[in-house]
Amino acid sequence: MGRLFIETLSGARIFKCKFCKVDSASHEDIVSKDFNGRFGRAYLFRNAVNITLGPTQERMLVSGLHEVNDIYCSSCQQILGWRYEKAYDESQKYKEGMFILEKERMLKDGW
Repeated sequence: MGRLFIETLSGARIFKCKFCKVDSASHEDIVSKDFNGRFGRAYLFRNAVNITLGPTQERMLVSGLHEVNDIYCSSCQQILGWRYEKAYDESQKYKEGMFILEKERMLKDGW
């Protein structure tokens, strides 16, 4: 194994992994705060950093059937949420390629 590359985000308000405090997303990349995950409230982001993707799975969510990948912190391997790979419903296609980060798994830095 090689050296772990950790990306540091710039900006005043950053979301970090609750477990190891590595940057995960910027407040500027929030698309919506109106989501729910396994652990409660969740946010939809355009971009996330310092993550690894799990295998693609079909999952029935509140908004219908989607192909998703669980996302894990690349530093501590804790599950943080999921990435929308594919939406079957035309009205949900806007989520493709976006990330759900669960509020319970995040810390806010700079608030």
